[in-house]
Amino acid sequence: MKFIDNLLNRITMYRLMLYYLIGLVLVSVILALFGAISYNPLAIIFSASYITFVTYLSNKIFSRIFSAPTNVESVYITALILTMIVSPELTATNLLFMGGAGILSTASKYILAIGKKHIFNPAAISVVLTGIFFRQYASWWLGSLALLPYVVIGGLLIARKIKRGKMVLYFILSTVLTVIIFTLFNGGNATTLLKSVFLHSAFFFFAFVMFTEPFTTPVTSGYQILYGILVGYLYAPVLHFGNLYFAAETALCFGNIFSYLVSPKEKLILRLTQKIKLSLDVWEFIFPLKKKLAFVPGQYMEWTLPHGHSDNRGNRRYFTLASSPTEKDLRIAVKFNNPSSSFKKAMLKNDQIAAGNRAGNFTLPNDKNENLVFMAGGIGITPFRSMIKYLLDKGEARDIILMYSNKFAGDVVFKDLFDQATTIGLRTIYTITDTEKVPATWKGKVGRVDANMLINEIPDYKERKFYISGPHAMVEAFKATLKNIGIAKSKIKEDFFPGYV
Repeated sequence: MKFIDNLLNRITMYRLMLYYLIGLVLVSVILALFGAISYNPLAIIFSASYITFVTYLSNKIFSRIFSAPTNVESVYITALILTMIVSPELTATNLLFMGGAGILSTASKYILAIGKKHIFNPAAISVVLTGIFFRQYASWWLGSLALLPYVVIGGLLIARKIKRGKMVLYFILSTVLTVIIFTLFNGGNATTLLKSVFLHSAFFFFAFVMFTEPFTTPVTSGYQILYGILVGYLYAPVLHFGNLYFAAETALCFGNIFSYLVSPKEKLILRLTQKIKLSLDVWEFIFPLKKKLAFVPGQYMEWTLPHGHSDNRGNRRYFTLASSPTEKDLRIAVKFNNPSSSFKKAMLKNDQIAAGNRAGNFTLPNDKNENLVFMAGGIGITPFRSMIKYLLDKGEARDIILMYSNKFAGDVVFKDLFDQATTIGLRTIYTITDTEKVPATWKGKVGRVDANMLINEIPDYKERKFYISGPHAMVEAFKATLKNIGIAKSKIKEDFFPGYV
């Protein structure tokens, strides 16, 4: 699993989804060539090309009309999802259906939106609308046994990448229990029906691809569980109200309404006023806010920056908010690798960026008497900067030890703030890992954070809760060290935001 995680950590979730869908189209064409799928392989290719062209063109038009930033990856993903759920039949009626679904999916992002945040999964709402107004329905044709292994394997990678496994599990359990209960009450055969759902429908494609779409799902774990239960219940093929049966896309749209009601709704168009070089490779970006943004210290947002010739990491990123809710500006700190992605290079050149989809449970515990250890590696310091600045501004004392690890002494950022926070009980332990380049004036620790350092510096470590943030490899190393000294999993909280590379 470590090998898989390392691969997944090198690609954004959007690019992973895009490659997955392209792969499904190609596999479908190959299977069709050998007769394993009852569609013409050329029709599948034409369908994918046609829907993608219509969706891309309509997105260009709507984005210009609404003066909104575009995301080409999102366009391609929606188009390929429609390719897999609308029958690839080259009749005049079906071509109108394909084109209409592509246009409606794009329109939904701009028109069926409140505060620039769209409400519905674009592919789902488009086929719901074509069904209502034109009596044209999605066939979900990819629900075949021949495609199932590819759907499931790729889907599991997506769920692991975006940490939505629990949400998907509750969706599956809800569907299964609904089927069992309804068939038992009606004298049906639950086993036969579940076999049909699992093996001969698009159930897993729906679960891993459409159900997990990040913009239209809840951002907190509790609501994600409720969302999974609700959509699973509505998805079950036995559920109906009189003669009204829920299609998969209808179930998802009802779930999207629930998600919108319980999720943050802001989408901001921000203009950069200042960028500060904090260290050799870390820059701080500062954006003024027209009105106060309600968030919890430690949360992150998704940032969209359209730019030409984007690399395989795309034009969207997740960055933790380094600012505190007590500050008037919004701040993020970004590490620039060598070479940096096209997105980060564009950040240094552009002064406007979009931010939304605020989320994250990596926040301070409600119990103010709980003793904490913050373990930060490199740019993983940003959520702790937000938390500590908040506590300092509020004058709220807490027993917190910050262990801040960097390769070089010059990599340390926000030191003035942490030194100031001693007044509210913060103790900071700085350590650098490059033992060959230790400045003569260095007063912190030298070497990697290991069991001996933890035990020596934090004698009451067994009584504390640990928060870990940093690069994936460093987080895993910190977790292994804590496990070795007997820290229970329940006392370790790690930072996560999907798609970070």
